[in-house]
Parts: sequence; structure tokens; C-alpha cells
Amino acid sequence: MSETACILTTKDFTILEVMLDRCRDTALAALLRQKLDKAQVVFREDIPEHTATLNSRLIYRMNDGPANTRIISHALIGSPVGLFLPITNPRGLALLGLSEGQVFELAIPEGRVERILLEKVLYQPEAERRRKNHAIPGGTRPKGRPMLSLVHSSDGVPTVGASVAPIGDPEDPGPSAA
Repeated sequence: MSETACILTTKDFTILEVMLDRCRDTALAALLRQKLDKAQVVFREDIPEHTATLNSRLIYRMNDGPANTRIISHALIGSPVGLFLPITNPRGLALLGLSEGQVFELAIPEGRVERILLEKVLYQPEAERRRKNHAIPGGTRPKGRPMLSLVHSSDGVPTVGASVAPIGDPEDPGPSAA
């Protein structure tokens, strides 16, 4: 296996620790131990935006093959097929914490080594959160006023975030108070 160092958020590191505690697959457990031992752990605010974290969309290559685009996910997600790469899969786990341009050499059961190259991080939730917080004066949103962002508009008109007022009486605690 590769001795590649990685950068993990505190959340991602904790998830890997829990996975290791519950792991019954010895090959995956060895990879988890390696990731945890070699990890530099940082707060989500401090993770470089070119580093793969959970829920990041990225482009990677296996052994000089064609480029693949996937979202690193916590667990196997049923649909759509081919969009997600879970960290329960050795390839997904290998990519977690890598930075653009880094290569991870993954030993596979047949005795071969797969070279996984992280080419580009297209989207990282932590970087997006930082961008949104910096776009709002003071860096925080008003409480009770969720921010919605329209990602794509069918009329082709560029859109901006919109503040949405809560429905109903703001003093009413709702059904959960009953």
C-alpha cells in the first residue's frame, strides 16, 4: 500500500475511526489504519479547497485510464448509479484526503497495485460553505432566514441567493413541542 499522507477534516477523521471500529474486512481495515495514521487533521474551515473530503465531486484516473467523475460519499447510495463512490469502497477511501495531483497506490487482492490520481476537485462542501459565509456581510446568515441558491435556471437568466421567510407564526414551536 501507498504511504501517501492525507488531509482530513475532524468529521471525516471521526467517521474513519468509527468505520475501523466496526470493520470486519481486513483489507479495508488495513487501509483505514493507514489513512488514520498518516492523516493531518484540520478543522473544516482550514481544509484546502483542492483536497477531497466527504461529499466532494472530483475527477480521478486509475492506472492512466480514462478520467472518472464521482462524488465521495459516506455509504453506498442506490441512485443514480455511477455518480457516487463510497468510502466503504477501497478506491473511494483511497481518494479521501488526497489533494489535486496526488497519487495513491492501492494494493488490490490479485497482488497488483492500482495507481489512483486525483486530478481535480470540482466541488468541495467546506470550500462552498466558506464562499457563502464570505458573501454574506458579517459572515453569517440571520437566524430563521434560510438561504436558497438556484443552481440552474431554465430561462438562462443568472440567479442569486434569495432569503426565504419562514411559514407560519415564528413564536409557534410546532408539532415537536407537543
